Amino acid sequence: MHAFTDLATAAYCPRKLYYRLRDDDHATPAAVRERRELAFRYPELVDPDADLSEEPIEPTPTTFRANLGCARELDAWDALCAPARRNAFLEGREARGIAHKVLADPLSVSIVSAGSPPEQGAWRPQTARAVAAAKALSWEEGREVGHAYVEYPAHGVVRKLGLSTRRKAIYREAVARAESIDGPPPRLDDDSKCDPCEYREQCGVKTRSLRSLL
Repeated sequence: MHAFTDLATAAYCPRKLYYRLRDDDHATPAAVRERRELAFRYPELVDPDADLSEEPIEPTPTTFRANLGCARELDAWDALCAPARRNAFLEGREARGIAHKVLADPLSVSIVSAGSPPEQGAWRPQTARAVAAAKALSWEEGREVGHAYVEYPAHGVVRKLGLSTRRKAIYREAVARAESIDGPPPRLDDDSKCDPCEYREQCGVKTRSLRSLL
């Protein structure tokens, strides 16, 4: 049985998952919790009179509210603002973990990310986690869950993800990666992933400077 967070890490970097499992490191940093909390304060934050100067948002207040304005067009906006369940523990056939929001009608889940969104859709780690949560909810409820949401509240962005074949394949790949870990997987050669990784020194990966590339 895999944790949702482990599948997200596997989708990002199997070697990072190896170190997390080895060190039993599943703590959530305070800054991440603070950003995630924004996802439960949308009605307050979208108010044009609200002071956002001290909030942990990334864009300007104008852009942030414009992004939330787009999110308000979603049919699930009211449900996202007042979910049926918050930080719900779900257990499916293959994975278990926390879904930050469970929506009742139609049945769905939402995963809240403290990071920045891509231009479209969601990043692979959040996709793997969202599919895992949707499958677990479907398993518990005995009925289909056709989509999930990924929220990037520090940007005021909400993405609806249909559970397409491609997204399910991302989940399946993450499961396969997690199941195959029996020692350190091969190192990546990806500076964009390795530079910010907290295990970079232990991992021993050699990132390349701009000078070396030139």
